Amino acid sequence: MLTSQTIFVAFFGLLALWFAVAVFRTQSMVRSALSLLATMTALGLMFLTMETEFLGVLQIMMMATEMTIMAIFMVMYMMDPGGLMGMDMTHQKRVSIVAGVLGALAAAGVVLLSPWGPVAVHAPAATAQVFDLGIELMGRSMLLFETTGVTILVAMIAATSVAIVRGQRP
Repeated sequence: MLTSQTIFVAFFGLLALWFAVAVFRTQSMVRSALSLLATMTALGLMFLTMETEFLGVLQIMMMATEMTIMAIFMVMYMMDPGGLMGMDMTHQKRVSIVAGVLGALAAAGVVLLSPWGPVAVHAPAATAQVFDLGIELMGRSMLLFETTGVTILVAMIAATSVAIVRGQRP
């Protein structure tokens, strides 16, 4: 039986796939970044539809910030961020197609051949799931997340300072 929740999950899933294809079909790095943002937003909306509000809002907030920063850096450092010169955004097309097909076949093999076990008869309440996720994030994963965040920030500052030419005025 199709419920409205199933219909919305399918709709947002198809929307995410549509924008994921658009990432590689455009000749503009900025449009590509915006398509990637739309893809991640559709995934966040899928989380919200599946009643995992924490993950949905977290996905949308993190990806919006990340894609905005990425678009700003692309406009600053790309020779043609608008794609007006007709650049080709795909490289090694045959190798990419072969790798994509092999990856899809491997993923399908894992899905079809893995012993998934019985379907859960009872899932914890949404509040319990969010609580358990919070404990996981604040427990053993916190050091990893904090270290990664600081490393990315340092890399961005280092890349900007290396790119700046000293003593040159605009």
